[in-house]
Amino acid sequence: MTNFADRLQDAIRRTQNPTVLGLDPQIDYLPPSMREAYREAGGSPGQATGLALAAFNMRLIDALSDLIPAVKLQSAFYEQIGLPGLEALRQTIAYARQKGMLVIVDAKRNDIGSTAAAYARTFLDEATLIDNSRQAAFEADALTLNGYLGLDGIEPFLAACRTRGKGVFILVRTSNPSAGDLQDLVLADGRQVCEAMADLVAAWGQDLVGACGYSSVGAVVGATWPQQAAALRRRMPHTLILVPGYGAQGAGADDAVQSFGPDGGGGLVNASRSLMLAYKKHQMDPDLFDLAARREALDMRRSLQEALKRKRQQEDPVA
Repeated sequence: MTNFADRLQDAIRRTQNPTVLGLDPQIDYLPPSMREAYREAGGSPGQATGLALAAFNMRLIDALSDLIPAVKLQSAFYEQIGLPGLEALRQTIAYARQKGMLVIVDAKRNDIGSTAAAYARTFLDEATLIDNSRQAAFEADALTLNGYLGLDGIEPFLAACRTRGKGVFILVRTSNPSAGDLQDLVLADGRQVCEAMADLVAAWGQDLVGACGYSSVGAVVGATWPQQAAALRRRMPHTLILVPGYGAQGAGADDAVQSFGPDGGGGLVNASRSLMLAYKKHQMDPDLFDLAARREALDMRRSLQEALKRKRQQEDPVA
């Protein structure tokens, strides 16, 4: 069993690309020809939608699996369609893993006791069935969590990290505009709420630091707050950081790399709409969405590599 952080860092080194492909598809992202083909194929509208989304995802994975080390699936975009959407989620997870990509499910789960344990079995383990066999419903390599219920809501997921080599990414400072309404509040000890959460995440992950120097207990820190991201990285020197907010949400490469460690590792930058809808930016035929995504992914990799070089030079001008 390999530590999740080690697997992720190895995959990033192999591809030279600290990027995760966010697969949060909506039906209007698909080219009209693909929508029409699945509409005419028969079945219910829900079934056609689920099949079309899975096919869209698979084409993107085919185009990018040698270039991007991981995918991140936002479960809400599949759940909203019902059972066909959940089947599309399951198929996409299986296909990405078959192609050698690590899979992160972005479900932001959190609860306490037996409910948290059930969520952990859903995404990181296996459930026991009536005949005592075991089945993985949507088994991923890592899962996003909301840690605001404290350790008893997190421990079942940490157990899967210890026993099954899984990973988690816990919300610390999110990328949305109103994040500061709660996360920037100042506590009695002078820390902001996000700083207190960062300290907890660092402590929860101490026993899961891999050979790469980073823990399988990661954090989510938005690229839209680069100064805070740099400060939070200093509080979490051994924490993997998943970085949303790049591209469509307005953050650039120099913002995103503020969450990376001094060694240039420990960060994973998410790109969703900027890859799925790259054909619009590059003014390409919608039917070539996968080729456009590859073009954009190459541009993004180059931008992040250059930003990391600038960051290292700023931190150590002699190097």
